[in-house]
Amino acid sequence: MTSPPLLSTAPAQTAHAGARGRTHRAVSGADGPTHPLFAERYRAIDARDARFDGQFFTAVSSTGVYCRPSCPARTPKPENVTFYLTSAAAQEAGYRACKRCLPEATPGTPEWDLRRDLAARAMRLVTDGVVDREGVDGLATRLGYSVRHVHRVLVAELGAGPLPLARARRAQSARALLVGSDLPVAQVAFAAGFGSVRQLNDTVRAVFAASPSELRGQLRGRAATRPDAPLGSDAHVNLDVELPVRHPFDAAGVFRFLAARAVAGVETADLTDPDRLRYARTLALPGGPAAVEIVATRGDTRGDAVWRVTAHLELRTLADVAPAVARIRRMLDLDADPVAVDAALATDPALGPLVARTPGIRVPGAPDPHELVVRAIVGQQISVAAARTHLSRLAAHAGTPCPSAIPGLTHLFPTAEQIVAHVPEPAVDEPPDPDRPLRLPAQAVRAVLATARALADGELDVHVGADADSMRAALLVRPRIGEWTASYIVMRVLGDPDVWLPGDVALVAGARSVGLLDPDLGKAASHRTLAAHSTGWAPWRSYVVMHLWQAATAAAPRKDHP
Repeated sequence: MTSPPLLSTAPAQTAHAGARGRTHRAVSGADGPTHPLFAERYRAIDARDARFDGQFFTAVSSTGVYCRPSCPARTPKPENVTFYLTSAAAQEAGYRACKRCLPEATPGTPEWDLRRDLAARAMRLVTDGVVDREGVDGLATRLGYSVRHVHRVLVAELGAGPLPLARARRAQSARALLVGSDLPVAQVAFAAGFGSVRQLNDTVRAVFAASPSELRGQLRGRAATRPDAPLGSDAHVNLDVELPVRHPFDAAGVFRFLAARAVAGVETADLTDPDRLRYARTLALPGGPAAVEIVATRGDTRGDAVWRVTAHLELRTLADVAPAVARIRRMLDLDADPVAVDAALATDPALGPLVARTPGIRVPGAPDPHELVVRAIVGQQISVAAARTHLSRLAAHAGTPCPSAIPGLTHLFPTAEQIVAHVPEPAVDEPPDPDRPLRLPAQAVRAVLATARALADGELDVHVGADADSMRAALLVRPRIGEWTASYIVMRVLGDPDVWLPGDVALVAGARSVGLLDPDLGKAASHRTLAAHSTGWAPWRSYVVMHLWQAATAAAPRKDHP
C-alpha cells in the first residue's frame, strides 16, 4: 500500500520574471519540471482534480499567480509552472493568489498529520495560532529547538519561515471572514490575528492584489454563508463561519462518535434529523471560555451526498476565531485526504466492503489535549456510557461555569489544575465517600490525579505539536497508562493517521465480523494476528480502527467500545 503523492523538497529554482515584469524569487521547497513528481502533479492540474486542492499550490510565472490544482483557467505550459507545498512559499517567491479559483478557500493539507518531522509539528502549531500568540520564540520552545534551527528547517522543507507561514494563515482567515461575515474590516483584522488594520491591508494587497474592501466586494457574491449574528452588547463575539470540507465525508460517523461520548454540560448533540446533524461544546481558548455549535447539512449533487459544514462561534475575543476554527477542523478531521485513504484500504478484500459502505470515514481529533488525556484514563476498561457518567459528574463538580446561548452547554471541562484541586485523594483503609466527584476505584483516581499534576506542572507535555514517539514514551511511564491508552491519545491529539490500538477488544470483534479472523482463534492469538495483519494497512491504520469499530457496533449494537 502506498501513501498519496506528497510534495517534497527539491533544489531551488532559478529566479525568473513573471507577468508585467514581476520577479519571482527562488525558494526552497519549490518543485519545477525536473522534480520526480512533477509529471504526476501536472496531470492533476491538467485534469483540474479537486482532490488535490489544499495539498499543493501551482505557481504560474507567466501570470504571476498561484492557484489550486482544480483551477478552471487554461492549463499553463509546464515550463511556466512551479509547485509549492504551502501558499506561504508561493507568496515568498512573489506570487499572488488567483482571483478565479481562490486557492486560500480550500481545506488544509493532510500532510502535517502524515509527516512526523519537525516541519509538520511546527505547521500544526502555526495553524493553531501559536506564532501569533507566543511569537517565533514560543514556537521554538514548544518544539524543543532553537529559533534558528526551526527557521532553517521550515525554509528548507516548506519554502518559508515561521513568520511568512503565520502570515499566510492570517491571510486565509481574513479572506474567509471578509467573504463570509459582516464584520467591519477593523474587526476582521484582529479576528484573523493581525496586530493592526494596516498589517491586514498590506497582507491582503500582497496576497490578493486588492484591498480588504475590494476583496469583499469581488467575492461576496460567490459566498454561500448565512448572515452573521450581531456582536453581543456584552462584548462577546457571535460569528458564523463555513468550514470547507474534502469529500467524501462521513459526517454521520464522526457526529455519532462525538455524540456517544458527550459530557453533560460540556457537550450536546442532536442527530434526530439524518440530513441535519448538530454537535456543540464549550472550549477553553487562549482568549477565554468559548462555545461552538457545528451543523452538518446534507445536500445532493449528481447522486452523491455532499455535506455543508458551518460553525456558530461564541467567543470572548475576536482573536480566538482562528484557534476555534483550527480546533474544530481537527476535531472533525476535515483536512484528511479521504480519496487516498479509501483507495488504499479498498484494495484489502475484507476492508473493501467497509469502505464502500462508509466512504470518507474520519478519525475524530481532540480540541483540548489535556482533556483527552483525562478522558482516556477514565474511560479505559469501562463502557462509553459509564465513562460519560463519571466525566459528566466530574465536569459538574470541578468545571468552570460557562453560560452559553447554545442549549445544553453550562460548563467547561475541568483543567488539570481544577481536577487536582477538587478531586480528593482516596483515603487508605476507609470506605469511599458516596458523594465523591470521581467514583472510580482508588487506584484509578490516584492515576488521574497523578497525571493531572504532571500536566499542570508541565512534567507531562501533551499538545498538537508534540513528537509522537516522545509523547507516547512520556505517557507510558505514567501509572495505569498502557500501550492502548497511550496510542489512543496519540491518535486523537496528534491526528496521527497510522496508529494501531493493541489489545482492543472491539477491533477483534469488528475483524471477526468481516472475516479477517478465524472465529475459533483464542483471545491472545487473535490480538497478535490482527496486529501483525495491521502493518499492511499503513499509513492509514487509524482509519481502519474507525472502520472496525463501526463494524463491531453494526454486528453487536449493544456492545460498547472506547
